[in-house]
Amino acid sequence: MIQSKGYAAQTAETNLAPWNFERREPGAHDVLIDILFCGVCHSDLHAIKNDWFPGIFPMVPGHEIVGRISQTGAHVKKFKTGDLVGVTVMVDACMECENCQNHQEQFCSVSPVQTYNNLGKDGLPTYGGYSNNIVVREEFVLNVSEKLPLAGVAPLLCAGITTYSPLRNWKVGKGHKLAVVGLGGLGHMAVKFGVAFGAEVTILSTSESKREDAQSLGAHHFVVTKDPEQLNKVKSSFDFILDTVSAPHDINGYLSLLKTNGVHICVGAPAEPYVIPPFGIIAGNKVIAGSGVGGLAQLQEMLDYCAENNIVSDVEIIDIKNVQVAFERMLKGDVRYRFVIDMATID
Repeated sequence: MIQSKGYAAQTAETNLAPWNFERREPGAHDVLIDILFCGVCHSDLHAIKNDWFPGIFPMVPGHEIVGRISQTGAHVKKFKTGDLVGVTVMVDACMECENCQNHQEQFCSVSPVQTYNNLGKDGLPTYGGYSNNIVVREEFVLNVSEKLPLAGVAPLLCAGITTYSPLRNWKVGKGHKLAVVGLGGLGHMAVKFGVAFGAEVTILSTSESKREDAQSLGAHHFVVTKDPEQLNKVKSSFDFILDTVSAPHDINGYLSLLKTNGVHICVGAPAEPYVIPPFGIIAGNKVIAGSGVGGLAQLQEMLDYCAENNIVSDVEIIDIKNVQVAFERMLKGDVRYRFVIDMATID
């Protein structure tokens, strides 16, 4: 077994704390990765607190991982020792079902294995990136360019692909008016991609204090949603709304901002369900869509696009001992825009 050290929550009621544990040995088609950086995602906190479903404890979270390969299995063909790579929310799947065959491995219908809070094919719990190493099936490892700052690359493996994927899938670009709800870890990446793809981008925020940040990120407009006058000016304005908010919120007001046949895309995952009156979508042929992370091919496409266009997440690098403080600040929106753990700081 591989000896590992990380930070784990022992129960849903306890904070993250140092924990030594074992990972499986790399198989013939696996690689062992020494983790350099891991992003702190809002879903990590949801998982630890059992907000969505009961967790598997002890839990080592983290699925925005950048590191270097330190060992390869006998039949690994894509990678060699020393390669710079990334890992996202999945580490294995059946690779044979309809979704896997259609490059939608994240929706594997047979044996999906998440990076943490899941059971591997060996029946053992998976542990995530708040640790010094990880073992991953070769197909679920992504090439990372040496051109970009690695701490800024880490959040691309979740926050990046979560916003890149729906914008690409709905072909958002030149001639479209795109509104982004929320300017946090997901929202700021949505702005960067929306602007890069040629859309006219508006930030919808409850906070006037974020106006200057929105402009610095390249957003063309900023609307304070608590101001009825500002909101009224953008009624029936947008082709697409990308909703990145993970806190409970009412989306009905946003639906009125869509043009006829407009699309509201949900990528945030609040713990409470939406309540939507039928005529909120019937009137104007409105569409409410959801989007998760992309498949492996689209993930690599995104990483390559970011390398070519110098796009990374804006991050605050932290020591792993401060991760609990980071959670508390994240809940308050006190981060610009993603915390990233420097794994060199692990004891």
